[in-house]
Amino acid sequence: MNVKPDAKKLIELAHYRMPFGKFKGRLLVDIPEPYYVWFKQKGFPTGKLGTLLESMYEIKVNGLESIIYRIQKDFPKE
Repeated sequence: MNVKPDAKKLIELAHYRMPFGKFKGRLLVDIPEPYYVWFKQKGFPTGKLGTLLESMYEIKVNGLESIIYRIQKDFPKE
């Protein structure tokens, strides 16, 4: 099976900011991993935000944050 990530979605994920709560305004990649673990246990929200949070959870638990930082550098937000 060959999995190819959607570049536009990865760029959006790299620049997306938390819209509410304790970490409001912070980039998703900069939110601590325990917050994502809590969401995983309680359930991610529905919709776009939930999808982005769940994606970032997978990135963080697998130690792949460097990919997101590289995307931020290579594709700065307009």
